[in-house]
Amino acid sequence: MLLPMVNVPLSKRLLNHFIHYLAMAVGAFFAALAIRIFLIPNSLIDGGVIGISLILARLYGGSYLSLFLLLLNVPFIYLAYKFIRRSFVIYMFSAIVFFALFLSLLEKLPRFGADPLEAIVIGGAMLGAGAGLIIRNGGCTDGTEILAILINRKKGFTVGQVIFVINIFIFGAYGLIFHDWHIALRSLMTYIVAFKMMDIVIAGLEELKSVLIMCAKPEKLSKIITHQLGLGLTFIKGKGGYSGEDRDILFIIVERLDLAELKEIVLQEDPSAFIAIENLHEVAYGKTAKIALHRKVRSRFSKGFL
Repeated sequence: MLLPMVNVPLSKRLLNHFIHYLAMAVGAFFAALAIRIFLIPNSLIDGGVIGISLILARLYGGSYLSLFLLLLNVPFIYLAYKFIRRSFVIYMFSAIVFFALFLSLLEKLPRFGADPLEAIVIGGAMLGAGAGLIIRNGGCTDGTEILAILINRKKGFTVGQVIFVINIFIFGAYGLIFHDWHIALRSLMTYIVAFKMMDIVIAGLEELKSVLIMCAKPEKLSKIITHQLGLGLTFIKGKGGYSGEDRDILFIIVERLDLAELKEIVLQEDPSAFIAIENLHEVAYGKTAKIALHRKVRSRFSKGFL
């Protein structure tokens, strides 16, 4: 992820930028490779601007794919410059140029002799991994995400909802233009595989949960959780909406593998306890917390975390 630049030496800032650009270039290479050897030979497309570019390239010639990608993203680069932030535009533009460049360089690459299922799974996974690496390092190759963010701000629809509707129209148009709904449906499956892989690359394989616990004996329970599971926790001051009584709420971040044991401990100690569990995509912490984390069991969060 992009590191904050406040009070960071110039040499480290330059190194940080170089690493991000290098990672985006690697991601663009894998995404372009997936398109050239898996998607195009099997008449598959992706969603968003990439999907529209692939449709136009099939209609007017595969050699124009990079050009279509660049031209179609220009309006969205302008929207990002005007309504999001200028620093993001630099990363977005760089990612698109890397992607277009590799698509052009790999144009003559021989196709991989894959059946449709292999093309959907392997091609979608490679495409998603490349796109995820680009997004993880601050870039973007698909301008429809910018449009979705702006619609979210104006109309309240979620980014995911907007992108889903846009892509339904793109895949539908693909089936109508070429009178083949099989390639449209296979493209939709490829997009789903790519989207899932992209999410894994961005968020990681670790599944973190945030847990809020309201119980009768928070002090006693906190000691049990700390000693038996080695988890750090935080007390949050709360007040009962019905009773009006002040009470302490336990806030814990826990890995998925420890969740079942945590619930068992809580309910054994207080069968009437209330437990609220939410998914976490990412947790950021500073150097002090990181040191404390590695002093404890490597896979668990220590007291220094919170």
